[in-house]
Amino acid sequence: MSHTENPLLPIRMAVNIALDGALAALAVAASFWLATPATPVPQPHALPLAGAGAIWLIGIPFGLSRLHWRFVSLRDLALIGAACIVTTLMLCLLMVGAGFSLPSPAFPVILALMLAAALTVPKLLYRLIRQKRGEHGAAQTALLVGDGENAELFLSAHAQQRDAPYRVTGLMALSEKHIGRRVHGLNVVGAADEAEAMLERLAEKPDLLIITAPQFTGDRLKTLLRAADMRNIRVMRAPCLTRLAPADQKIALQPIAIEDLLNRQQVRLDRAAMGALIAGRRVMVTGAGGSIGAELCRQVAAFGPAEILLLDSSEFALWQIDLEIRETSPALPRRTVVADIRDAAHIGTITRAFRPELVFHAAALKHVPIVEANRLEGLRTNALGTQVVADAAAAAGATLMVLISTDKAVNPSSVMGASKRLAEMYAQALDVQARRGQRGMRCVTVRFGNVLGSTGSVVPLFRRQLAQGGPLTVTHPGMQRYFMTVREAVGLVLQASAVGSGEEAIPDGGIFVLDMGEPVKIVDLARQMIRLAGLRPDDDIEIKFTGLRPGEKLFEELFHGAEKPVPTDYDGLLMATPRLADLAAVAAGLRELGETAETGDETAAMALLHRMVPEFLPPPGLAVPHAAE
Repeated sequence: MSHTENPLLPIRMAVNIALDGALAALAVAASFWLATPATPVPQPHALPLAGAGAIWLIGIPFGLSRLHWRFVSLRDLALIGAACIVTTLMLCLLMVGAGFSLPSPAFPVILALMLAAALTVPKLLYRLIRQKRGEHGAAQTALLVGDGENAELFLSAHAQQRDAPYRVTGLMALSEKHIGRRVHGLNVVGAADEAEAMLERLAEKPDLLIITAPQFTGDRLKTLLRAADMRNIRVMRAPCLTRLAPADQKIALQPIAIEDLLNRQQVRLDRAAMGALIAGRRVMVTGAGGSIGAELCRQVAAFGPAEILLLDSSEFALWQIDLEIRETSPALPRRTVVADIRDAAHIGTITRAFRPELVFHAAALKHVPIVEANRLEGLRTNALGTQVVADAAAAAGATLMVLISTDKAVNPSSVMGASKRLAEMYAQALDVQARRGQRGMRCVTVRFGNVLGSTGSVVPLFRRQLAQGGPLTVTHPGMQRYFMTVREAVGLVLQASAVGSGEEAIPDGGIFVLDMGEPVKIVDLARQMIRLAGLRPDDDIEIKFTGLRPGEKLFEELFHGAEKPVPTDYDGLLMATPRLADLAAVAAGLRELGETAETGDETAAMALLHRMVPEFLPPPGLAVPHAAE
């Protein structure tokens, strides 16, 4: 609501004017007495009134009548000081012009100081009383974790809240050098890296730890969470606050995101090479509405392509990413196309019309149990659909296609993984032919594991189950997976695309593999998410084991047993060198697979898949455990 729309604003301004005028009148009278205690004030009614009138007049351009006493800031105090100096000069000139002599040479200084004290001290006292009243009513105590500007901003915003549910009693710094200092009157009681010892020393244990430092993640955060969990102390994260935020904003604390616990080192990306690959070129992204595809669209758009084509079979998913790109990159020409990558005629028409120079192929059926229940559809989409996109892109003159693959293609135990391995084989064969023939479309394949928060992944599932009160369902106590954030994965995909399309010495058929770090046990992830929600695993929320689903493995692998990881000169990127297949042989096998799928003969299709991907071996069924480990 603007000032002109607030019906209470004129009343509040009138109250401010009356109070400031009365305080200024008292300050003028007190200044005369302090300057010459033995001499009566000349014109004892006129001069104080003149002081009141002067502060009213001078206060208008300085905005004193609009000050909110409860939110008075250092900037407001500076404005009051400036107004007092101008008012002092005005009154002294008025007295001299009216024939009065100044009581003493020090009178202007005394008057300015008295005006400043009269106009600032009541406001500061009012703010302090309101702040203490709010803290007195808070039932919980909290420690801040952080230092610097973020902690200062949080404390400023917290001091201005009417009814804060917690009272901040101290700070936990990010480094030991800040211990012993004070911020906003609060002691820095210890360092976050020594949280366990520090919390043990405290006479009064806090109910809550509030993290104000956005960079406080990974192992340091895990250590803090472990120490807090042992003492039943909740840990929350403060929202991002700015000095532009309204003074009376509500501070909505947020739960710790599971992504913050990944111990991932920031990888330096060659953004110049990525920009050289994308800028000014026509780019097509298949599966643009999915988690990986949408992030590809976001990051590609930031590099300024000439035009981007977003392709997906889901109208709603396509609409969502199109709307986002329209808002973030309004000047970028784009096309949105609803299409099925298995429709060769339609995909060919699209590529001939658009003539993409760079294609990111992220479209796939990715959920193992769904593909296992719809095997022929999985083969049509993941294997034959990749062939359709690659052939159409090459025919339209594309210079590079990037295939998004998966760790499930290594020693596949599911149709999903085996179909993606077939897609890898076709892309490998195309790339080898292009490199050896020094012409044609290059193909870069990038293989990685799970991305946190992607559609259908375990993290959104756990969040939904937590919101419903549990239980959290885990297939097996020993289940492990690799995890990476979607933003990091796509950044490395673009890095691999730039490297793979260049003149780097890459072995024939080499597949880029993202360095996923250490695998994470799914049951540990479930327990951690329960704790982050302020609950206790097994006591508040049950973890239920449901048994391995068709096609699932306990452990995913990034490299085949016969593949030796080859390091690259780029952080976060490794190279796999799987066996190569002749392009004509792979194409003939895919053609036969397509004909078999068209007849609906699943048995024959599975036999052909085993022949083309001999390492495809579904695992034997595993018993479902009855108790948590």
